[in-house]
Amino acid sequence: MPALVAPGSAGLSCPPAQQVHPWMPASPCGPGCVDIPDEAGTARTVARIAGVAALFSSFPVINLATPRGRRKRLHRRYARAVLRCCGIGLRVVDQRGTEPAADTGRGPRAVDEGLLVVAGHVGWTDVLALAAVEPMGFVARADLIEWPVLGGLARLMRVIPIERERLRQLPEVIATISERLTAGERVGAFPEGTTWCGRAHGRLRPALFQAAVDTGAAVQPIRVRYLDRDGGLSTVPGFVGTDTFLDSARRVLRSKGVVAEITLLPVERPGDDRHDLARRCERALRGPEQIDIDAHATAVGTGPTRDIVPALPVVTEPAH
Repeated sequence: MPALVAPGSAGLSCPPAQQVHPWMPASPCGPGCVDIPDEAGTARTVARIAGVAALFSSFPVINLATPRGRRKRLHRRYARAVLRCCGIGLRVVDQRGTEPAADTGRGPRAVDEGLLVVAGHVGWTDVLALAAVEPMGFVARADLIEWPVLGGLARLMRVIPIERERLRQLPEVIATISERLTAGERVGAFPEGTTWCGRAHGRLRPALFQAAVDTGAAVQPIRVRYLDRDGGLSTVPGFVGTDTFLDSARRVLRSKGVVAEITLLPVERPGDDRHDLARRCERALRGPEQIDIDAHATAVGTGPTRDIVPALPVVTEPAH
């Protein structure tokens, strides 16, 4: 199960991964893929932990006291604050431009229409980074509900749990996504089906795209990358291999200079074929990357270059 890398990029330490069943996505990324950079001092790490704890403990009360019409703005602010407390800055690049007309003859997507947001998956910080741009519900691993700290937030964010080992659950998950989209909500999904280190990625599985096809909802591809202080790709947020949540949280909270770069790409209309929709979104997410992909390849390296995102006006929030 080879891992292909972009020309000029370093090789990946990605041993073959084991699959529970043929449908279940498996990432070859492991601890060897994750670089450990200079760490923040003890005092800063403790302050970050205290900040995160304060935000999570206050959120349920403040969320309940906030009028429903203002909660989206509150959620966005909280997500940005938690991201900063984790030591991760935020950089948003808007490449959406003018949204295309629908294949069905409808005009551009209305503001109150449901929207399926799809992105590559590096780790649990992806949820914070995406919610910091626009709050939404997420399709996420079922055991997230049981995680310390994040479990309570997941329930408040109305996470749609999915167990990748249970194929029979998939129609139920797609039906729930469809209900949310029909109700005009945003739903975020990670169609790779598993996490990757940040320097490699998997293919987008088409199953969850069926919800957009069934409801006629537009799909918003969003490119998520993590950069270090020198502008290269950072693997610190990668939640891979044998990592536990505490392992990953410890590494993130001790990091320095990591920036989450969120690139908003043009909206894709669903059409009537989930496989075609998945391919279109994958092409959008990978940018100008030109690689001859072997039929047996399961990972493609994006490399450390910065040429994927052209010089455009951006919004940047520094890490604390």
